[in-house]
Amino acid sequence: MDIISFPVLISKEGKWFVASCPMLDIATQGRTEEEVKENMVDLIEEYMEDPDTQKPDWETIISTSVTMTSVPVKIRGVYRGTKTSPAITA
Repeated sequence: MDIISFPVLISKEGKWFVASCPMLDIATQGRTEEEVKENMVDLIEEYMEDPDTQKPDWETIISTSVTMTSVPVKIRGVYRGTKTSPAITA
């Protein structure tokens, strides 16, 4: 059995945590961050075991690197003058 670390993005949307795995184009949710991580592990395992689901080839999976980065974006109007405006970085 091989163990692979898949890149997963987690965000909080209202009362729910949402996790997505862009490499496999799948997503799940949970009430806590720990629950959403467990749900994602279960979902990825099911996805990889399902014989009817088309999967990336093994070389693509092990050779894909993911870089998280931020990009500066000018936001016009919507947040101007609000007390809770987002942090601005250059």
